[in-house]
Amino acid sequence: MSGSAAGSPPRVPSLYERWNDRLTDWCPYVTLAVASVLSLARSPDSAGDRLVTAGLVVVAALWVYLGYTRAPGPRQAHQVRMIAYFIGLLAIASVLALREYLFFIFLITGFFHALVLRPWPVLIAGVFATSVLVNTVIGGFPTNAEWWTIYVVIIVVQTLAIGGGGLLSERMAEQSEQRRLAVAQLEAALEENTGLHAQLLAQAREAGVLDERQRMAGEIHDTIAQGLTGIVTQLEAAEQARDRPEEWQRHVRNAVGLARESLSEARRSVEGSRPEHLETARLPDALGEVARQWSELNGVPVEVVTTGDVQPLHAEVEVALLRTAQEALANVARHASASRTWLTLSYMGDVVTLDVRDDGVGFKVPDDPDRRGAGFGLTAMRQRVNRVAGTLAIESELGGGTAVSARVPAIVAPGLVARP
Repeated sequence: MSGSAAGSPPRVPSLYERWNDRLTDWCPYVTLAVASVLSLARSPDSAGDRLVTAGLVVVAALWVYLGYTRAPGPRQAHQVRMIAYFIGLLAIASVLALREYLFFIFLITGFFHALVLRPWPVLIAGVFATSVLVNTVIGGFPTNAEWWTIYVVIIVVQTLAIGGGGLLSERMAEQSEQRRLAVAQLEAALEENTGLHAQLLAQAREAGVLDERQRMAGEIHDTIAQGLTGIVTQLEAAEQARDRPEEWQRHVRNAVGLARESLSEARRSVEGSRPEHLETARLPDALGEVARQWSELNGVPVEVVTTGDVQPLHAEVEVALLRTAQEALANVARHASASRTWLTLSYMGDVVTLDVRDDGVGFKVPDDPDRRGAGFGLTAMRQRVNRVAGTLAIESELGGGTAVSARVPAIVAPGLVARP
């Protein structure tokens, strides 16, 4: 049998294999001892002849010990040594049997030790040679045709039964080992899959936490941060209008309205709900309402235009476009000092574009929009658009205004069919 495959658990011999190994290990010593006791007890030979026989017994025991018992394992891997040992075993056993036929008992060891010979023709030849010697020692050479027939049949049957049984046993042991290795590999694969599954779950949790963190950061920026900025702006304006009661009251009302709206949007963000503007209106109308409210608060006129056939888009696509418009308008209010603003929503078959332009002071667009210092607003807009497989482009120059353009795929809302 070959050794265990690399990485597989060590092979544990079966009970049958352990008993078989013990039998083949002790068989020559037991049969030699039995044959020696029986032959020397009944032998009529002289003391000198008995001494020679005893010397041959010692030689046989040493030959078995040095050639078989002390042979490095596995014995099948050292065939030159095993074949030489087996030939010597048969030769010594034959000499002993010629002196005293009862040593055919020791000769029977050849049947067991022939099973370690390889390849299989050598094994069959070893069993055949042992059978010929044993039957010849017991019955002598046949002297007539009938006895020749019996003699040949016995040898053939012994050879096929013992040699074939040995080969069949080996094949069954190999198949058993292959099944053991297959089971061990399957268990190792299952264990590895379990580890990979746990690793994937951990990565998925980390990715989910990161994605949720980015979503919440964007929602907080788009709702609470923008709302607080607007509230501060309105309160500062109210502070400056203390001598003008009507204007002061208008700014205070705007601040209160922004606070309530921001609180409502913050709650909706935590719940993962759609923005309030999209709950009751389609995207073009929601953008128009956002632009109207922004214009009233900041005193900058906004022209809103929708082109193409309006399609009901997937909720995430509409939220991304609405938040992009809110952030772009918030940037206009904070930085542009613009006198006019334009917002254009264009449905163009399989894509939808949103353009927000102003005639303000402009700015230098950073080369790397994700680098530190580029502004969270620009990064948040880009992340929102990228999340729905879209692209964001920003064009601006000092004194020449700014244009923000978001281009997203026209993914139709589930359950609806896009118009041709």
